[in-house]
Amino acid sequence: MKQVAVIGLGTFGAAVAKELSNRKVQVLAIDINEEKIEEFSSIVTQAVVADATDEKTMRELGIQELDTVVIATGENREASILATLIFKEMEIKHIIAKGLDALHARVLQKCGADKIVFPERDMGAKLAEMLVSPNIVDKIRISSEYNLAEVMVPKAFINETIKNLDIRAKYKLHIIGIKRKEPTVSEDGDTDFSEELVIAPPPSEVLQDGDTLVIIGKYPDIEKIKKV
Repeated sequence: MKQVAVIGLGTFGAAVAKELSNRKVQVLAIDINEEKIEEFSSIVTQAVVADATDEKTMRELGIQELDTVVIATGENREASILATLIFKEMEIKHIIAKGLDALHARVLQKCGADKIVFPERDMGAKLAEMLVSPNIVDKIRISSEYNLAEVMVPKAFINETIKNLDIRAKYKLHIIGIKRKEPTVSEDGDTDFSEELVIAPPPSEVLQDGDTLVIIGKYPDIEKIKKV
């Protein structure tokens, strides 16, 4: 089973620790705040009050045996940099660190971080995306040119087949799936909706009101969809 250490239980670190635990990942949570550790003691596999810059303590906790360490410390640049250096020297396989800005990120990379994340910046960019393009539900960058996006089906596409729309030729986009809400009835007779995912829909598939298209394409081409 995958084992991950999360250093720092601020907003970002707490969210990472909880989500990993929900996904049945073994989580070692470390923070210098005793109240935070008490809060997470029943959520994660192990929660410990400790200083991640104390190499001796980290070795005693066996952190060098874990698959991944997420350094999610807040505004303490020095602590995150020193922890990254220590974990690199301990030959941790995968080190992910929270960056505060471009300079901080460069230092973290020099010290051995394998990946830098900017949760506040990324969330701000996602919020701006939602405000500017409300019909684009979500977007993930998969290369320097291409994005994977979830787009609400435009009204002009409703009741049309994928073949008739000829989206690949007209918009240079590839539909790899359709998220669709289907009505369901519980044992008590209550009506609800469940989300179904149609993988690799055939050309004959008719798009319905409320569908979400899962597409791959270049960002400018994805943007064209909102003008339909």
